[in-house]
This record gives sequence, structure tokens and C-alpha cells, in this order.
Amino acid sequence: MTEKKCEFHYRKFAEAATSRVLYVFLGLVATVAVVIFLVWAILHPHKPRFVLQDVTIYEFNISQPNFLSSNLQVTLSSRNPNDKIGVFYDRLDIYASYRNQEVTFANLLPETYQGHLEVTVWSPVLIGSAVPVEPYLSPALNEDINAGMVLLNIKIDGCVKWKVGSWVSGCYRLLVNCPAFIPFSGQLVGAGPAIKDQLAQQCAVDV
Repeated sequence: MTEKKCEFHYRKFAEAATSRVLYVFLGLVATVAVVIFLVWAILHPHKPRFVLQDVTIYEFNISQPNFLSSNLQVTLSSRNPNDKIGVFYDRLDIYASYRNQEVTFANLLPETYQGHLEVTVWSPVLIGSAVPVEPYLSPALNEDINAGMVLLNIKIDGCVKWKVGSWVSGCYRLLVNCPAFIPFSGQLVGAGPAIKDQLAQQCAVDV
């Protein structure tokens, strides 16, 4: 009889302890959720804004079947729209894409910290020497050149961190896509004058 009573009291104790642990855990989760919501509501974090200022093309042509060579310089700016949050840019790879194919090698932008409401400007050179492309790209490029307009996409793939006071967040993937409609009057092979187009084109940003 005594053993049954002990077993009964132990089960009640275990059930009560489990309930208390569960309530404490749920309380902690709710507290963290409220803190995160309050931080978001107070700081109003916004993703950075990118603008493609201009593109200068020195070479862009398919000199042999299924191989494209390109040499261009782009100028783009980034603005931190937050007045209470700093932004760290880390491991930003920038490259040019034509019809969803990467046509230049990725260029690593310098690591940068952007203070509240600050603007940063980069002017990297993007080069692709005999980059293999899909067979359909050559006739597609000729069609675009004959039409007098080529759409390039300047893309960035990297990491962004947020800074509030002395606290720095983990890494969030940053994807930037800047469309650039370039007027073409013929193929550039590196000997003729460069094509420079002033754009001031807003870019799509995904964090």
C-alpha cells in the first residue's frame, strides 16, 4: 500500500514539474517574441536601397561560337535608409548577367560599414574573357544589337548585417538586381569608342 502511494505522489510531482517547465518555456518564447516585435516597431528596419548610376562598356561581343567576351565598368550607390540602424556589407560579389546567364567573372566589393542614412558608391570593373554561354545566346545578341538595345543585369550576391548600438546581427543574404538598357549601334570588340549610358536606375533588393 505504501509503494502505491509513493508511486502515485511521484507521478503527480512529475506531471506538475513538467507543466511548470512547459509554462516557463512558453513564457520565455512569448517574452522573446514581444521583445523582437517591440524592437521592430521602434526601429522600423528597412533594407538598403541600390541605384545603378551608369554603365560604361568597352567590349561586349561573341567572337567565337558560344563564347562571349565583355569588359565594362559600372557605378552604383547604396543608401542606408535607417536612422537608427547601421549596415555592414560583407562578401558582396558583383557580376553582369545577360539573358539570365553570368557573362562576367564575379568581382568582390570591399567590406563596408554604412552609418545611419549614409550613401556608399562603388565603381567596379567587370570582365569576362571568352565565357562559355548557351548556343542560343549568339543569335539573341545579334537580334538585340540590330534592334539597337541590349538589356544587361548587374547583380550583387552577398551578406548584410545590421548594427544597433554595439549589437551586430548575424549574416542575412543580400540579393540585388539592377536592369540596364544599353543602346547599341554595333558590336564592341575593344578597339572602338566605349559606350557610356547614364541610368540612375533603381535596383530590386531582396534581404
